Amino acid sequence: MRILYDFSIRCYSFAIHIASCKSKKAKLWLQGRKNVFHDLRSKCKDKDNIIWFHCASLGEFEQGRSLIEIIKKEKPEFTLLLTFFSPSGYEIRKNYASADIITYLPADTIHNAKKFLSIVKPKYIFFIKYEYWFNYINEAYNQHIPFYVVSAIFRENQRFFAWYGKWFRKELSKITYFFTQNETSKRLLNDINISQCEVFGDTRLDTVSELVPLKDPRIEKFCADKRTFIAGSTWLEDEKILETFIKNHDIKWIIAPHEIDEAHLQQIKSIYRDCACVFYTDVDENTDLNSSKIMIINVIGILRKIYHYGEIAYIGGGFGKGIHNILEAATFGKPIVFGPNYHRFKEACDLIEKEAAFPVHTDKELCETMDKLIQNPLFLSTASHTVKEYIDSQKGASQKIVTFVFKK
Repeated sequence: MRILYDFSIRCYSFAIHIASCKSKKAKLWLQGRKNVFHDLRSKCKDKDNIIWFHCASLGEFEQGRSLIEIIKKEKPEFTLLLTFFSPSGYEIRKNYASADIITYLPADTIHNAKKFLSIVKPKYIFFIKYEYWFNYINEAYNQHIPFYVVSAIFRENQRFFAWYGKWFRKELSKITYFFTQNETSKRLLNDINISQCEVFGDTRLDTVSELVPLKDPRIEKFCADKRTFIAGSTWLEDEKILETFIKNHDIKWIIAPHEIDEAHLQQIKSIYRDCACVFYTDVDENTDLNSSKIMIINVIGILRKIYHYGEIAYIGGGFGKGIHNILEAATFGKPIVFGPNYHRFKEACDLIEKEAAFPVHTDKELCETMDKLIQNPLFLSTASHTVKEYIDSQKGASQKIVTFVFKK
């Protein structure tokens, strides 16, 4: 089975080569791995105490960020290596100050796993939430390197729990310890005879709880003390379903799309052509924003720090594969609205149960939910307080993990 798995990884890499002819992301994926072993040899030379953190992409990085920074502060004797699978994580965080070495993770072949670990020789390995690269796991197991999965979360429909999942279960059992987000994940692991796990919570709560509000003159000029809502990480389906409410209510909106390519930005302007849209980068001290109803954020990296400018947050992705990060809005005490694909996210389910987050399926349902919030100040205030209280009550997972691993 390992040979078949290794072959599938090679096929995936070959497919990336083909896709790179047209896809910028695939091209970056290849280019970033071109000299990875040469760079690692240079950067890891004479480094005896390396801790390796792996994040699939930017979201997983933010999930593990607080853990990385606590270890950086409390264990200065270690060199911290940070790897990414996706360009969307690496390209944005390649200069992250708390990691000493940052690179792409070579494809998970048997050869690459052996070569990578022979160069890095990590003392500890932390994988954040997703991605189980079984050749790396197996090689770490063979070399007796402690391997931890942080903020692990499992669902019954994953291959580990399927009738054909025997090999995957065996490989999963080689992991030293799982710090799970919830009891369901722990139970699922226990059901397949994996006992090295315990509920530690979600490390993202530690990261988002430390967010500092960004004072932004452009946004403050746009809001101008008027009622403002924020739509974050939106896709086209989100922007379409918001259309009816936005056009029929005298409320300003900040829309921060997930993708900011020119084609998508122009699609948004087209949908809201009657709303006097303005791009964030076009605003200066001379811009007249009195008639502008929508500001489109056409830069990356500020959304997580500007949610405090809105009363209510709509989070995108729920009409696609799944909602994006709702915790960044929650940490500022914002009631949250999103599409129907939220069930994989514990925090969304928790906040729905507490009537502080609200799933919608249609534009009509969205309008009804928004109207209920804005027409009932007590309901809005209670939801806001509940969201903030939830964030405060869930903090501390990162420090617990550090204490557990290093037995302080």
